[in-house]
Amino acid sequence: QVQLVESGGGRVQAGGSLRLSCAASGSIFSINLMGWYRQALGKQRELVAAATSGGSTAYADSVKGRFTISRDNAKNTVDLQMNSLKPEDTAVYYCKIQLPGHDYWGQGTQVTVSS
Repeated sequence: QVQLVESGGGRVQAGGSLRLSCAASGSIFSINLMGWYRQALGKQRELVAAATSGGSTAYADSVKGRFTISRDNAKNTVDLQMNSLKPEDTAVYYCKIQLPGHDYWGQGTQVTVSS
């Protein structure tokens, strides 16, 4: 069994910052990819940022320069630092990890950015 626990969502005014955290536990030997996705109301879930075990990162164009993903391979955690938040960043944010043969998702955490 693998569990993901997310924390750090909330409400913030435009221009503010939030930090999301995700901790994975359970039967984990190695995690290929750890990432954050988001789903706004009425829209499809989209990739926000991802980080490989080797340290490579990727970001959606809409968050480049504002968001930073970081992972701790020893602790099986992945964080998303979100700065200069915009109302269009409002969404439910999901943590996802990719293990050999299976992906796991967190329960989601709401981020609301008011103008």
